Amino acid sequence: MRKIKRFVAGLFITCLPMVAIAQGAQVAFGNTQQDRNLPVEVTSDNLNVNQNDNTAVFTGNVVIAQGAMRLAAPRVLVVYLADQSGIESLEASGGVTLVSGEDAAEATRADYNISTGMIELQGDVLLVQGANAITGETMLVDTSAGTAQVSGRVKTILQPGSGE
Repeated sequence: MRKIKRFVAGLFITCLPMVAIAQGAQVAFGNTQQDRNLPVEVTSDNLNVNQNDNTAVFTGNVVIAQGAMRLAAPRVLVVYLADQSGIESLEASGGVTLVSGEDAAEATRADYNISTGMIELQGDVLLVQGANAITGETMLVDTSAGTAQVSGRVKTILQPGSGE
């Protein structure tokens, strides 16, 4: 009985960092910090530009690349700066995949503010890091810091001995 209590106590202490993750603590996202000043490359099947409101809608197999980060979605609205000198934000919808290094996340939609470097993924978020997975309702990615925070009924699946 004493061995079982020690095992359970040791398991509890080992799992404390996992509990913090499950409560919405920050986790690493991507291998390195993202330089948001790098060019943004967008490829798609279709493009509709509206010069009256400084927007463009990319549809069909949209892939957005910036440095080592990739975002894919069926539809992306690009909002340009008022002076048209660059991109203000991206709004991806229809099922989004975000990949940075070895980390990948999926969600229903994502909003990327280029100037702040913040990406908010919303709706059935799934973050996969190696053999481990975290789910929740929203995930806020700070591309400058290389971190993310998952919230909204967070569930964490950690594989024993995965080294992560």
